[in-house]
Amino acid sequence: MTRPTILLSLLSILTFSFILSAQQKETTSVDKQGVYSFIMKTIDGKDKPLTEYKGKVLLIVNVASFCGYTPQYKDLEEVYQRYKDKGLVILGFPANNFGQQEPGTDEEIKTFCDTKYNVTFDLFSKISVKGNDQHPLYRYITKDSPFPGEVKWNFQKYLVDKNGNIVAMYPSKVKPTDKEVIEKIESLVKDPS
Repeated sequence: MTRPTILLSLLSILTFSFILSAQQKETTSVDKQGVYSFIMKTIDGKDKPLTEYKGKVLLIVNVASFCGYTPQYKDLEEVYQRYKDKGLVILGFPANNFGQQEPGTDEEIKTFCDTKYNVTFDLFSKISVKGNDQHPLYRYITKDSPFPGEVKWNFQKYLVDKNGNIVAMYPSKVKPTDKEVIEKIESLVKDPS
């Protein structure tokens, strides 16, 4: 081998090692912090680190304005109003992944939620919850959480304890007001940890 070939080979190995090391650090960081590892854009376009929710119980939901499950906005708001003073926060993530049922801009989505359902829980900028453009938060939820698997449809729900651990997943057909969801929320908001 010539000297330039050897140098090029060494440079390639070092570059690959650096990239692999960076990926491992990122994975380790996400594993330790869970959902708190992410900074999301609010529906108003502001950065919001999910670390701001430490110590709260979270219900993470992918939402859409033109879906058969859209009336669950009312149920989500009802649950939020009932438990917000006990430490529950609902995080709504508009997504257009299923049947193009969330085609609007963030401003249009916010207006719809405000006027049709009087939503006061936290809404975030539209993201993708599956596919090649899947947001890293949902990549973590669907691949590295205790509830792996693709998001099946709009209004799939993930319940997160006060320590940032995903502790339950509810499919779209399960309403936020259903007994199994309410009982789990009540046990989590009472938990002192």
